[in-house]
Amino acid sequence: MSRTCDASGKTVIHGGTRKHRRGKAGGTKGPWAYKATRKNRTWKPNLRKVRVKVGGSDKTIKISMKYYKKLRKEGRIWLETEGEYAYL
Repeated sequence: MSRTCDASGKTVIHGGTRKHRRGKAGGTKGPWAYKATRKNRTWKPNLRKVRVKVGGSDKTIKISMKYYKKLRKEGRIWLETEGEYAYL
């Protein structure tokens, strides 16, 4: 199962982080001896499984918390994957 929101299409994003320090002049063996490290990381969407009614039948979908709050407030959300509304 993929980590994708059925309502918005949010998915995992890849990127990198870097420490604030860029290097230190005069360190051992040159000014870049203490060069700041780079790390690869991923940002995952905050997903939640919810049972909703889609087209008259019950279905379990994965939606992000942003759309879950919207679903609770409004009682329905538009599903990009299904092309129709989902109701609580």
